[in-house]
Amino acid sequence: MILVTGATGRIGGRVVHELTAAGATVRALTRRPDEVQLPGGAVAMPGDLRVAASVEPAFEGVDVAYLFPVPGWPIADLLALARKAGVRRIVLLSSATLPGGPSLIEQQHRANEDAVRASGMLCTFVRPTAFMANDLSWAPSIRAGDTVYNAFPDASLAPVDEHDIAAVVAAALLDDDRAGHTYELSGPEPLTTVERVEILGEVLGRPLRFTELSPQELRTALVAHHPPAVADAMIGVLAAASGTTAPILPGVHQATGGPPNTYAEWAGRHADRFR
Repeated sequence: MILVTGATGRIGGRVVHELTAAGATVRALTRRPDEVQLPGGAVAMPGDLRVAASVEPAFEGVDVAYLFPVPGWPIADLLALARKAGVRRIVLLSSATLPGGPSLIEQQHRANEDAVRASGMLCTFVRPTAFMANDLSWAPSIRAGDTVYNAFPDASLAPVDEHDIAAVVAAALLDDDRAGHTYELSGPEPLTTVERVEILGEVLGRPLRFTELSPQELRTALVAHHPPAVADAMIGVLAAASGTTAPILPGVHQATGGPPNTYAEWAGRHADRFR
């Protein structure tokens, strides 16, 4: 039995799909089990990772668990309950090292990894770089006026498709031999902010404009959706990536044997969100 947390999110939902397609027995943790539709064979169970006791029943009978981190979760308590229930192995979504040194975001992910190691259970860490899905935040302004507003036009990242992240997570969950591995993931090419806007325009079949914001203007936009410290960390990553060339990380190929999806492939799959 495999437990998937965050089972209705962009990554977790795809992980459930990959696992059921492989014939695995899957339990999907969600705060609203009565409102979700899961692939055949997957069973939804209620639970909130921010409340450890609510997750305890979901660990019963589970051999391997995928943990999707949420802010403020009591990870040590969750891991203690998992181990008590007999969970042998944890696959944890973490984060690749990003430009600018150990930001708050990276520090939080490394603390999660330390907690998993300290639990005594076997573990696998999946460390993606920036998600391509982050650029869905551009959709409203593109729909309204074919314009992307952002700072740091030359910030170079190698963002990774959420489908590739899910494929790596699923491969790790299905294979005990992947215990002890750390997979660092990126997309197949370094792209600046402006280059990603250009690719989106090509996929949509119309030119898009890029309007540069100051770092402070970007921070004001980010704090509407993120805590100020997280917004500052995100800006720090972009500032450190300006004028650089992002490295390409091998984790997708290492785990799946295939190449990561391109940004154009990702954009094509989500084109309707930008129209």
